[in-house]
Amino acid sequence: MQQRYLSILLIFLFFMPANTAHAQSERVSIAEDTDGFRLMVGQEPFMVNGMNWDYFPIGTNFNYSLWKQSDDIIRAALSEEMALLKNMGVNSVRMYTGVPAKWITYIYEEFGIYTMLNHSFGRYGLTINDGWVPNTEYSDPSTRELLLSEATALAREYQNTPGLLLYLLGNENNYGLFWDGAETEDIPIEDRKSTVRARAMYKVMNEAARQMKSLDPNHPVAICNGDLLFLDIIAKECPDVDILGTNMYRGVSFGDAFERVSKEYGKPFLFTEFGSDAFDAQANQEAQQEQAYYMINNWKEIYANAAGLGKAGNSIGGYTFQFSDG
Repeated sequence: MQQRYLSILLIFLFFMPANTAHAQSERVSIAEDTDGFRLMVGQEPFMVNGMNWDYFPIGTNFNYSLWKQSDDIIRAALSEEMALLKNMGVNSVRMYTGVPAKWITYIYEEFGIYTMLNHSFGRYGLTINDGWVPNTEYSDPSTRELLLSEATALAREYQNTPGLLLYLLGNENNYGLFWDGAETEDIPIEDRKSTVRARAMYKVMNEAARQMKSLDPNHPVAICNGDLLFLDIIAKECPDVDILGTNMYRGVSFGDAFERVSKEYGKPFLFTEFGSDAFDAQANQEAQQEQAYYMINNWKEIYANAAGLGKAGNSIGGYTFQFSDG
């Protein structure tokens, strides 16, 4: 057991950037050569050792926002949490929109941790023409207009933010296409309603990525998909997206995921969520050993498929889900 932990630690350290605390006005980009894809921060390759992070004190719920608290409270929370993350070797956190740019910079300058900034892109509904629409219809002209305006506003606001690593659009939005009812057949099918809606969704995601990059050419744009569902449609409709992000929970191995993305899409591959439960509900106790078993093997596959290591060469890292139970 000790040897396994030593092995993963050595791999983890190998992929950490030589210096994570450069003054960041550096360009973040994707480099491709015969070895595969690399995420580059300035001139240095950057393997994402990431963590999904938010902050909910005990006794609060989804209405709580750290960013609405005083600067002293925010600073104290970040100082405690980010110090723990830095000590783990985390070099990037995934956060949703709403975080002020100055705190992205603070996290970077104080702890050397970059931020992947996530716009949910209608995943949980939208207010359209003063009315709440719980299930986003991406083919609707008003919906497209709103999403594109929000995405471009995001790029304008954060484009010069030190500590920003990349933009992420959505959070497994393809799963939200099935809210209309139980669907148990094989998917996708060409004439299926959810497949038609998927095409519209990926088209507007691609358009958002294209417009964001025209405003901010220094930060890549990724999308967050639920596993590899609709990968064929993504490959056709999302040529301007830089990175395929996926929330993927397949157990101890990701199986053929790296090879499929390489062959069917040909883009860098980033795990926006993966992991294992920290609590065993059946035994009513923490599941630390079980969680470590899954996480270590997941990380080993993520590293083994990085550029230059002889496998798919398209892995640029991942974000463990998650640091705290929100």
